[in-house]
Amino acid sequence: MHLRELRIEDAPLMLEWMHDECVVGKMRTGFMSKTIDDCIRFINSSLSDSNIHLAIASDEDEYMGTVSLKNIENCTAEFAITVRSKAMKKGYSWFGMEAIIKKAFNELDLESVYWCVSRENERAVKFYDKHNFHEVYDVPAKVLKRYEGVNNLKWYAILKGDEINIRDTVA
Repeated sequence: MHLRELRIEDAPLMLEWMHDECVVGKMRTGFMSKTIDDCIRFINSSLSDSNIHLAIASDEDEYMGTVSLKNIENCTAEFAITVRSKAMKKGYSWFGMEAIIKKAFNELDLESVYWCVSRENERAVKFYDKHNFHEVYDVPAKVLKRYEGVNNLKWYAILKGDEINIRDTVA
């Protein structure tokens, strides 16, 4: 497994998870309406965007999902991840999360990374709770404003220096 830049040839596999009810059913973004052109636009914009969007790829370099650091400002960023059904329960999500958090703290010198998930997205909540992330309540107002009108969110954060069992071998 490794992280790499997104490529145009990833678009069909990206669209696959966007149209997979098992993957996107509990997400707030309307991914089911996305097209291959939307995926291509996203991939192209990821190459020049101030956000960081990377492919989680197999050892054979097959696209398995996307991991992101968004809204990077004031030494903080918002984390996001999604993987194809094929990649679930095979370590890709944890690998992608470890690798992007390591990048956030070691390469970008950020102080904190936060994210939220709908409490109804039981699979995601179980994943984060299983990996010992804890709910946070002191989310900055500026961050909450981005989610105005969205209810039932569970917020998580990790601070630089927190233990999350990041292995030194993560690329």
